Amino acid sequence: MSSLVVPSLQKPQYGPLDFRRWTQGTASLVSGIGLAVMAALMIAGYFGGIVPLVTAGDAARTASDISGSPSLFLGGVACIFVVTLLDIAVAAAWYVLFKPVNRRLSAVAAWIRVIFAGLFMLAAGHLVSAFSLLGQPELALQEIQQFNSMWLISLGLFGIHLLLIGYLAVRSGFMARIFGILLAIAGLGYIADAVGTVLSVEVPVVFGSFGFVGEVAVIFWLLIKGRRLAA
Repeated sequence: MSSLVVPSLQKPQYGPLDFRRWTQGTASLVSGIGLAVMAALMIAGYFGGIVPLVTAGDAARTASDISGSPSLFLGGVACIFVVTLLDIAVAAAWYVLFKPVNRRLSAVAAWIRVIFAGLFMLAAGHLVSAFSLLGQPELALQEIQQFNSMWLISLGLFGIHLLLIGYLAVRSGFMARIFGILLAIAGLGYIADAVGTVLSVEVPVVFGSFGFVGEVAVIFWLLIKGRRLAA
């Protein structure tokens, strides 16, 4: 008589990179490291590799400078693409971190950041296009301007994300309220920058930078105190 083979019911196995199994301490550590690396990449890649090669309103000089330092420019673009991937990792980590506060709101905040990361990646594609159009300086500069505009507008979504995270931080009980307030202020700044870009307001885009201190402070909290949070 043949026997029936009944498959054993086992719990699914999760790998170490599966954020669904992370503790709050792990999520805090992952997000802290991710944010620190992102900041370093943006400073080195964007402000150190792209900004110095772009001269506003001077297409010929911009094309000449990029052609003279192609590795610097492409290195900066590569840094931006890595930042977009880290944005997704941080979105997952912050979902885990703030899930106990409000699961649904934490998920909404995470998806908003993922969408922002996708738009930022699409914006970076304009930089790649600009490099391929260096033989046509005017078109190349237009592509760079498209990157700047698309990035600044998408920062409005990032600002909404920070507003939600700021609210969750204030309500959390495990993070000092001042950090939530600082994140919310940064979020309002990014939203203001995005609105100003859409309306073509002739003012420097600086509001988002006001929240930089708060964002840096949160990184230190995540790496020093947040990683000690219990499961």
